[in-house]
Amino acid sequence: MRTGGARRATVAMAALGSLLATLSACGGTGAAHTGDARQDTGAKASRTRQAAVDPTRIPDVGDRLQRRIPADSRQVVAVYGDGRDSADSTVVLYTKRGSTWDRARSWPAHNGKKGWTTDHHEGDNRSPVGVFTLTDAGGVLQNPGTKLPYTRSAAFAAPRWWAKSYWHDFDYVIAIDYNRVKGTPPNDPTRPEGQRKGGGIWLHMDHGSGTSACVSLSKPAMEYLLRTLDPDRHPVVVMGDRADLKR
Repeated sequence: MRTGGARRATVAMAALGSLLATLSACGGTGAAHTGDARQDTGAKASRTRQAAVDPTRIPDVGDRLQRRIPADSRQVVAVYGDGRDSADSTVVLYTKRGSTWDRARSWPAHNGKKGWTTDHHEGDNRSPVGVFTLTDAGGVLQNPGTKLPYTRSAAFAAPRWWAKSYWHDFDYVIAIDYNRVKGTPPNDPTRPEGQRKGGGIWLHMDHGSGTSACVSLSKPAMEYLLRTLDPDRHPVVVMGDRADLKR
């Protein structure tokens, strides 16, 4: 009886061992298959993302505005507005090497306090959507080392009857060539398309909220742009809310 019991115990243990081995093998095989599937899925997703991003184009900018970027431009300051009626945006600097656009830097920013428009007018408190050249700079402070023509003048100083947080807005400015004469100081009042179309739209230092129509960034961001933008590389700004940029 003891021998028979031992035999039954041996058979039972063998069966259990076989079952555990089978479960272990299934689990191992299943885990391996799951891992392979995840790797395959991840690889496919990566390839899809790579295919979706064309390095010869500025990301998230549709054909309409993409075609307006001059062929000889090698620097693009892209301003991605959070929404049509939002004052919040992100500025990204792209530089071109060969036929490829590389993302160089990005910063949080502000735009017109009422958002964006494709038909800007004086006093609408919206930034104009479009592609504009960047040819001139200036400000209250001395030239930080820019290659752009730079006009230093106390005339840029914000009026002291403005809130104190605005006093340093124009310590550094880069003129956005909207309704202005290229090759003149940023504060030149000439408006070729007339006063009604607005003007005096700049990249300038940030005061923490929306602007009248300009795009504002931190002092370090402005210093970086001033030191990096090069007239020989024909810099432009591509700006608008994300929906309009993609059209």
